[in-house]
Amino acid sequence: MILIPVLILQIFLFPMFVNVVMNQYVDEQRTLQLQETASYLSSSIQQIYLSLNHTSILSCTLKSNLGSQPLIGGYVYTGNASLQTVDPGSHSSQVLDVTLKLVGAGISTTTSVTLGQNVEWANSNFTSNSATACIIAQKFPNQTIQLSFGT
Repeated sequence: MILIPVLILQIFLFPMFVNVVMNQYVDEQRTLQLQETASYLSSSIQQIYLSLNHTSILSCTLKSNLGSQPLIGGYVYTGNASLQTVDPGSHSSQVLDVTLKLVGAGISTTTSVTLGQNVEWANSNFTSNSATACIIAQKFPNQTIQLSFGT
């Protein structure tokens, strides 16, 4: 007779506990997938930059499809980036911070990639479910490489 209230309490507490644990697990999985996608994009941008930075390439325009998954955990994500100089007083490398956000989930992540001094970032963003989302790189005759997200 004494255990009946404990049993009834367990009937209510166990599903609530499982719900909380599962929500936390799903959020952590989404965060991890978003971080992996951001790392993939940063790596792709760095590879494009390093490919175009060779002196044998005088000028060109390159468009590369993102090739990443359109949804993470059923959510669309958006991306943007910003370029910062490591040491403003010298002609040193620049760091591109790539930020991805899951729309409607409140999850975001940022990765950084090191690029050279001759890079420019055109302010741009993308949405993951766009069929035309891409990275655009343009090298000019003065060896400047301009990078951006395209649609």
